[in-house]
Amino acid sequence: MAEQSFAIRLVTPAGKLLDGQATYASVPAHDGLIGFEANRAPIVFELGLGEMRVDFANDGKGTGGGSRSYLIEDGFGQMANNKLTVLTTKAWPAEDLDAASAQAELNAAESRKADTAREMAALTRDRDRARAKVRLAQGAAGKGI
Repeated sequence: MAEQSFAIRLVTPAGKLLDGQATYASVPAHDGLIGFEANRAPIVFELGLGEMRVDFANDGKGTGGGSRSYLIEDGFGQMANNKLTVLTTKAWPAEDLDAASAQAELNAAESRKADTAREMAALTRDRDRARAKVRLAQGAAGKGI
């Protein structure tokens, strides 16, 4: 039985990071993870901050397949007509994240102070982003993605 797949695109203001065929994708919405498989009902959703994992379709020639993760932050997604489009403000492939740099970013964010509610919200977001980078960088280390 052939794998059922769907088209997937990941786009940032800087350009397209992903354009391929997937069998499954887990995407961080603003209120939790959403899983996608082929032939899913249409949906439009707001993105949050977190890991987007994509399981790629095998092309039938012994290539393809495997998984890849991205850290994404904010934006919108749409699944319609067997095509998932993720438009995000920021995205980092997990293999591009460096654990030491991510840890330094987290340490800097944790040492900062905030005086206003607005500054606290920004600081909390910076800390959450840095923690997610650390987690993904450590998970991608040594996988040779």
